[in-house]
Amino acid sequence: MSGKTVLANFLTESSDITEYNPTQGVRILEFENPQVTSNNKGTGCEFELWDCGGDRKFESCWPALMKDSQGVVIIFNADIPSHLKEIEMWHSCFVQQQLLQDNQCLLIAHHKPGSGVDKSSLSLAAPLNKLKLVHSNLEEEPEEIRVEFIKYLKSIVSSVSESRDREEMSIIT
Repeated sequence: MSGKTVLANFLTESSDITEYNPTQGVRILEFENPQVTSNNKGTGCEFELWDCGGDRKFESCWPALMKDSQGVVIIFNADIPSHLKEIEMWHSCFVQQQLLQDNQCLLIAHHKPGSGVDKSSLSLAAPLNKLKLVHSNLEEEPEEIRVEFIKYLKSIVSSVSESRDREEMSIIT
């Protein structure tokens, strides 16, 4: 109930969901972003965003969801204190165990309409406090989160390109 699906739909410009239905397992959203390119030709990159249900009953599926992931966005509701503990578990499973770098992870504190949360009062424990944290509120500042998400996608594309280049150079030498 952190707003992952609503935010995923907004960021990928997918359909709107008007009523709450917990995500069962995973929902895969394929999208292209023309503002994110991997070459000088100016063509947009294609992405898959895997909207994972937050229920631990799907934990046995997590290894399949994490396989070959190149980035992780952890969305939580900052109004719910238990979410701060849960994101530590998500970070451990989806980021640390997959040996992803800090720049491959984005934390989004999603604020539901009318929550009136003080953004500056949120303090995260290590190692979460080293990660990029953005606040989202689709009612008040929708474009702010879209801009941050595009920056994140660009950093992922750059990271993947650099990794591919290193791999190619190691084969050549």
